[in-house]
Amino acid sequence: MIRELLTRYGRNNFGFLWLILEPMLFTLAVTAIWTATRSVHGSDLPIVAFAVTGYSSMMMWRNMPGRCIGALSSNKSLLFHRQVRPLDVYLARTLLEFVGSSAAFVFLIAAFWSIEWMKLPEDALQVLGGWLMLAWFGMGLAWLLGALSERSDLVEKLWSPLSYLLFPFSGAAFIADSLPERLREVMLYLPMLNCVEFIREGYFGSKMTAHYDMAYVAIFNLCLTFVAMVLVRAMDIESDYE
Repeated sequence: MIRELLTRYGRNNFGFLWLILEPMLFTLAVTAIWTATRSVHGSDLPIVAFAVTGYSSMMMWRNMPGRCIGALSSNKSLLFHRQVRPLDVYLARTLLEFVGSSAAFVFLIAAFWSIEWMKLPEDALQVLGGWLMLAWFGMGLAWLLGALSERSDLVEKLWSPLSYLLFPFSGAAFIADSLPERLREVMLYLPMLNCVEFIREGYFGSKMTAHYDMAYVAIFNLCLTFVAMVLVRAMDIESDYE
């Protein structure tokens, strides 16, 4: 992880602080635009807290795959060391993304709370539970796409536009209760929407009606992680024969 940190951010300027500043600046920019334009998000929830819970979540699950796609191709020299396995590379990258996104999320809440722009969550444990489930989803997706990207260049080319297409459906900019019932049922097949709803219910409590199925998310994450591990293990065996 330290090597990955130094490779990505270097030793100069803000260095590893960019790990936290990068997601924080994006969320801050979106929050400022939403506050200035008084954008509508389908509810009367406080706009700053709504933006922080939504966009911090989106940054985590979307950035993890971006860090793992093509990661082995750019770290081939590392794999000459028998102690380093493909899973180590993916694990280091996704854990770093998790740490950076989590630190930025906590820092923003603390900063906005200190100037009374946000209140603290009504149920911090539920927020933590939802955050960890979302991180699990992002990690499984990142490992799967990382492994597939070593087999086809198309994965790298398709992920960027696909992640932008998924963004409007992720729950970052709306709550599920504002959707027509039939559309909501379809949208809730997306694990990240369930997690964001769970996080926001923990944050806002009785101020919103949340819709989610965390048992479904757990099963989805288990299947996703299993398939990803099978593909990563297959690469591991192939690298032993080379």
